[in-house]
Amino acid sequence: MLLDPVPDEDLGCLRRVLAVPLALLTLVAAFFCWTAVTIRPGGSWDDGAYAAIVLACLLTVTASGTATGLWLLPSVRRVMGWTWIAPAWLLGAVAGVRWAWVG
Repeated sequence: MLLDPVPDEDLGCLRRVLAVPLALLTLVAAFFCWTAVTIRPGGSWDDGAYAAIVLACLLTVTASGTATGLWLLPSVRRVMGWTWIAPAWLLGAVAGVRWAWVG
């Protein structure tokens, strides 16, 4: 059809190309989220561990936000549904809760 901006035969290739940065950003977010959740401070005096948790949470939220920014582009949203960005949002939410819980 003339109104279809992306032909059906191109969707598979386009999804694979666009999935690479989204998957990499989600993996980065997952690593930092895992780091934030697994760090256990030795006590209230362990400022280094608290700083590491905050940094890991910040990096998780940043990677999730970058993935969301990429997904919000109209050309990306047209071929990739909500299920592609949902894991990054979930990781960002977990990091946000962990960040709030530490402070």
